Amino acid sequence: MARTTLPPPAFPRLEPFKVACSSCCLRHLCLPTGLAPAETEQLERLVQGRRVVPRNTVLFRAGEPFEALHVVRTGFFKTSAVAEDGRDQVIGFQMAAELLGLDGISDGTHACTAVALEDSQVCVVPYARLDELSRDFDRLQQQFHRLMSREIVREQGVLLMLGAMRAEQRVVSFLMDLLRRLQARGFSSSSVVLRMTREEIGSYLGLTLETVSRTLSRLQDEGMLEIRAREVRLLKQRQLSQLMRQAA
Repeated sequence: MARTTLPPPAFPRLEPFKVACSSCCLRHLCLPTGLAPAETEQLERLVQGRRVVPRNTVLFRAGEPFEALHVVRTGFFKTSAVAEDGRDQVIGFQMAAELLGLDGISDGTHACTAVALEDSQVCVVPYARLDELSRDFDRLQQQFHRLMSREIVREQGVLLMLGAMRAEQRVVSFLMDLLRRLQARGFSSSSVVLRMTREEIGSYLGLTLETVSRTLSRLQDEGMLEIRAREVRLLKQRQLSQLMRQAA
């Protein structure tokens, strides 16, 4: 796959809060449970503001200094890194209440590039302030570790999928995971809208564009899926789950 040329970072403006953390519909995914009002106020002061990131805009680029974590409030992102042969390799897709920027913690420099796949908003959390507050705020530290663990587990799942699954199983696993994540955020329990292209899905799954397209078409012909433009309806989730568990 040819390397994608992206526009330079636009450094979108920071906007003040319009919705406080305490009343945000995603607080159960972002915040520790059982916080006292004073503790919630501490967290709200920690967040520097919200950044509007238009579609196809770079939020941060590989090689740039790491300064802040970004929590997706609305929209959808992809993260990618340059492979040894110079190709852009998609390494993740992030949605509401998920973190962007963890790649920069280890050495202070971003290891991947994050791009908005649709008009999006992120909450900007300066890492120095987060690190300082979490030392004295046990529940915040625990929540931060939980969010990091969630990302690690997801990455391990992707490695397992790439190493042990057939092409058809990879595509089904991707769709089922996407469905579960969206359902946890209040979306449909039976259909997903693909914000990413089939080529980007293939890059993420280690498959060609042609293989992804053929697999989706075959699953639709078998009555497992219904595809309308970018909306994919998972018609037979039990059978799809069984397909995922079949030995390669």
